[in-house]
Amino acid sequence: MADIREAFNGPFAHKERQDYHWGPYEGRVPYPRPGVCPSKITAQPGRVFSSTLEFPDPVLQFARSHPLMWQDIHPAQRQPLLLRTGAPYRLTHIAVDRTQAEDGPYDILFLGTDIGTVLKVIALRSGNSLTTEEITLEELQLFKEPTPITSMEISVKRQQLYVGSETGVAQVALHRCSMYGKACAECCLARDPYCAWDGHACTRYLPNTKRRHRRQDIRHANPALQCTDQNQSDVDMVEDRVVYGTENNSTFLECVPRSPQATVTWHTQRDEHLEEVVLNERVFQTEEGLLFRRLLRHDEGVYVCRSREHGFTQTISRVWLDVLRGDTLTDLLSRESKYRVWSPCPSHLGPSNRTPSKGWFKDILQLIGPSNLPQVEQYCERVWCNEKLRRKHKSMLDKYRQAQDMARKTRVVKNTSERSRTPRDTHALE
Repeated sequence: MADIREAFNGPFAHKERQDYHWGPYEGRVPYPRPGVCPSKITAQPGRVFSSTLEFPDPVLQFARSHPLMWQDIHPAQRQPLLLRTGAPYRLTHIAVDRTQAEDGPYDILFLGTDIGTVLKVIALRSGNSLTTEEITLEELQLFKEPTPITSMEISVKRQQLYVGSETGVAQVALHRCSMYGKACAECCLARDPYCAWDGHACTRYLPNTKRRHRRQDIRHANPALQCTDQNQSDVDMVEDRVVYGTENNSTFLECVPRSPQATVTWHTQRDEHLEEVVLNERVFQTEEGLLFRRLLRHDEGVYVCRSREHGFTQTISRVWLDVLRGDTLTDLLSRESKYRVWSPCPSHLGPSNRTPSKGWFKDILQLIGPSNLPQVEQYCERVWCNEKLRRKHKSMLDKYRQAQDMARKTRVVKNTSERSRTPRDTHALE
């Protein structure tokens, strides 16, 4: 504000002619000074101005010909606080909340865009350096349809952000500490001034609460230093799962880090060591995971997704990829589809079918191997044979049978009427 006051009290910008350069105005400035609000100070003897429209004509003419001030107003540290280049959106609104952290206050920027998203950002400076580190804590899609955000308000009392658009109003919490995971390292790497690790979970940071195990490091995000006494094992944070793919088809292995600043790498586990996955036109990495455009037999194996941030590396997920032989599977599917209607749970189709029979997917499971058969069989039973899907499948089969019976009766009636119809020429002869 001091810079702004200094600029408006300084010289006006002046230009003699259209082809001349701008320069500071060095002539006499009329009184009352243009830009000054009417008050007792601007009153002249015997004349009190109640509005700027009552200012003398020289003042109004000077204001029209000198609309600019000569002195520039620069942002803090003489550089932008936030810089976005090549972004698929435009920033429309800003709301700022100041919160207290372990090492001092921080300004949290909530930026609305013209596509309905809100960015939660902080800008950090290290010491007396002019460079800033921009950290995007969250990027929220608040509306189903991309619509420009028209208003933003912060309620400090309720700790909520209210966002308005042409389609509606959304309410967002200023802090969602639970989304940063269940480990001290993940909470520390989040670098959210609202949150801290309390020894058991990532929770809201309260300055008045003193806890011995509280950990927070916004500027450096060094979990190796902050979480040494927390006894967090890497195994507890790993998500293990099995993915089955068919040869020559596409397969996707999902892995999304909790921190937007983390760098993700994929590795294949060979015995006791890891080898980084070679990316090419057939196998390439996206923001959500690893995509195989065409799966081959030698792609089978264990894939490990790891994230790295501020020198700290952790394993996010471990995926067992099993590849089904394409020729055998295709032959089985084509052979089975010729002779019977596929039903996920034949033993539940109706009262007439009292003899439990093997589900069609169990034939395909034989291709996977006996080691993984019990686990995959439980998965298929859960997916195909739960009560909701069973009722839906039964309803679809009943409708299909009714449609077949109706079509059969229609054909019978049509054929009977065609056979008993009297020829037209007979009517003509009568």
